[in-house]
Amino acid sequence: MTPPETDDSAAIMARAAIPPLAPGEKKKCVVAMSGGVDSAVTALLMRDAGYDVVGITMRLYSGDETGAVAHGTGSCCGLEGVEDARAICQTLHVPFYPLNFERQFEQHVIAPFAAEYAAGRTPNPCLNCNRHLKFAALLGRAIAMGADYLATGHYAIIRRDADGNSHLHRAVDETKDQSSVLYTFTQQQLARTLLPLGTLTKREVRAIARAHDLPVAEKPESQDICFVPDGDYARIVAERQPDAFTPGEIVDTGGAVVGQHAGIGHYTVGQRRGLRIAQGERRYVVGMERDTNRVVIGSADDLTAYALVADDVLFIGETPTEPVAVAAMVRYRSTPVPAILTPLPERTARLVFPDGLRQPAATPGQAVVFYRGEEVLGGGTIARVERGDGTPLAMDALAGMQTASPIAVIATRDLAVIGEGE
Repeated sequence: MTPPETDDSAAIMARAAIPPLAPGEKKKCVVAMSGGVDSAVTALLMRDAGYDVVGITMRLYSGDETGAVAHGTGSCCGLEGVEDARAICQTLHVPFYPLNFERQFEQHVIAPFAAEYAAGRTPNPCLNCNRHLKFAALLGRAIAMGADYLATGHYAIIRRDADGNSHLHRAVDETKDQSSVLYTFTQQQLARTLLPLGTLTKREVRAIARAHDLPVAEKPESQDICFVPDGDYARIVAERQPDAFTPGEIVDTGGAVVGQHAGIGHYTVGQRRGLRIAQGERRYVVGMERDTNRVVIGSADDLTAYALVADDVLFIGETPTEPVAVAAMVRYRSTPVPAILTPLPERTARLVFPDGLRQPAATPGQAVVFYRGEEVLGGGTIARVERGDGTPLAMDALAGMQTASPIAVIATRDLAVIGEGE
């Protein structure tokens, strides 16, 4: 149940998801500082809860290559973000260290982003950043510094059951929930991570920042990918994958040539604008053929997915061994829809929408995240989408689907939010 919003700073802070310290207990927490209001309030909350706080900013790019600073957006983890994080820590009187992760960011985030676009897939770079940098490289650095926890400003809730297992749940603020980009968490990482803002709303976070005169209290949020603040994805891809901008043909679903394109790096599945093709009804990009360098367009019905296969599938808890009922999210912050997930070999899985429930523009390269109620079970990367004419796929028509197996129903356990009632 979402608590009523209030501007009472003390009442808000009391609801933050932070484990209380026993009298005389000392614990150290590294806070990942982006230079924004969320990480600033996270550091404040941890400090006021009695933790020995150290602020660390990951310097991910200089701006010379990506234009992040040149566009003056104040995007996180660039030069301006580092200076804002430094000012926050000075205000809070906590130590601050900027660490250079540019090489790792290029390797694990920017280069794969460009390669995926060049291959005609639509990546989510935030997932790779969380997986390889924040909760791997940075968490490892925090542990090496003697920290008990790494805290971040993500909006999600970590809960623990009576057996000590960690579970990831949606934030109370549905408009800011970021649980879907955190499905790569492992149990070991969750045990050393705190997300104090998951039980608060964004409005309440800003109220805390104002009440404590934090210098970024009114700093606007970035709505773009941090290293592409101007929204020009093509520039990033062109710098690293120039072959993605070789002109080619635009064809319809029947293979007829209907136009020309300036390179598949300009397109993503589901895109409508920029096609410059007049065919009466609206046309969308429904696929890209990398081998022939062709962009395929079709109707909205051609974007309907009735099943999909995901690879690089990860589960936060136990990996199911038979089909399981889930709610699947295929677009960031979209409404999860019922699906049957069947685990397959080599960390792959097939999801079927048994009632023919449509999934518009489910796109290879994007994440699909599995929920059970408010809990994140895991997720994967969409590798292949099966589309059709509206007829629901028969369960036994799907290769590898064990239709004789019962659907596993995982019982919900009594869980406690980390920091509440401990």
